[in-house]
Amino acid sequence: MVRFAEEKDLDRVNELRKQVNQIHVDARPDVFKAGFCKELQDFAHVLLTGENSDILVAEREGMICGMACVEYIRRPENPYRTVREFYHVQEIAVDKAFRRQGVAKELFEFMKDEAKKKMFHKIELDVWSFNESAIEFYEAVGFHEIRKWMEYNII
Repeated sequence: MVRFAEEKDLDRVNELRKQVNQIHVDARPDVFKAGFCKELQDFAHVLLTGENSDILVAEREGMICGMACVEYIRRPENPYRTVREFYHVQEIAVDKAFRRQGVAKELFEFMKDEAKKKMFHKIELDVWSFNESAIEFYEAVGFHEIRKWMEYNII
């Protein structure tokens, strides 16, 4: 079952966010800070109560086993771009013990339904190239690459 998160869910949501943060820290300690500071924890509340954001949670037998932080992006036209409106997946996490059991797919199906209800025609996200399992999932459900962000190390 997938539903919108409530205030009482934030501790568990942050446990899941911490797991994903650690994946990023392990892969790129030059970019991501170790630990999961109070500011990162408090950001879940900002998303939960935001006018243009939500947190979704997936449950199995009453336990939250997955979550997604989403934003509703509506950008006006500017000299460079046309109007941009999309449903943005900011974070998605599935507890280690529940991976490869369809939890992320259930979250994604819920997101698709919500995006349609909110009259969005696209769902967008970004993913680090080291996160191969996430990329594999996103491609399996139909996401496709639209741009690359590259870096060049001087030292």
